[in-house]
Amino acid sequence: MKIAVFCGSSTGNNPSYINEAKKLGLFFGKNGIDLVYGGGKVGLMGTIADAVLESGGNVFGVIPEYLKEKEIEHTGLTELFVVADMHERKAKMASMADAFVALPGGAGTLEEFFEVWTWAQLGHHSKPCALYNTNGFYQDLLAMITNMTNSGFLNEEYANMLILADTPKELVDCIEAYQPPLKKWS
Repeated sequence: MKIAVFCGSSTGNNPSYINEAKKLGLFFGKNGIDLVYGGGKVGLMGTIADAVLESGGNVFGVIPEYLKEKEIEHTGLTELFVVADMHERKAKMASMADAFVALPGGAGTLEEFFEVWTWAQLGHHSKPCALYNTNGFYQDLLAMITNMTNSGFLNEEYANMLILADTPKELVDCIEAYQPPLKKWS
């Protein structure tokens, strides 16, 4: 299985973010789960990639040319794909992955995650989408999703399709058990 992870290019200000990214990466590597990610060597991105590699796993990075030129690409990966831009990066990651997980991160993490979750709602794919809720990081976002549902802008079955986990085993168990909802407008 290949899991795409979206996460911060910084480490945040709580050591639990680094610790949990490392723990998840070690779990992936030890359990034969390949990582697909943005190809950087910095922040939580570099942390999870290094942990997967350290535990014997495969890591596939996808980085736009202009970020590679800034020398933030991870040079020790199983394979690094250099693409033209962010649009191509997201499409490549989506095509390679069997599931998508958001670790803590900023606007880019949310943008990438919301795109694949929207694609799942529209039936573009039927892959699981999960939030890795380190230290309750996604609680406020979940409150917003509940508000969208309660306000009539998001169907409850699409809110419920999100996996929420805070341990590696729980995350992978939920991904493996995932059943997608019916396609929108089917």
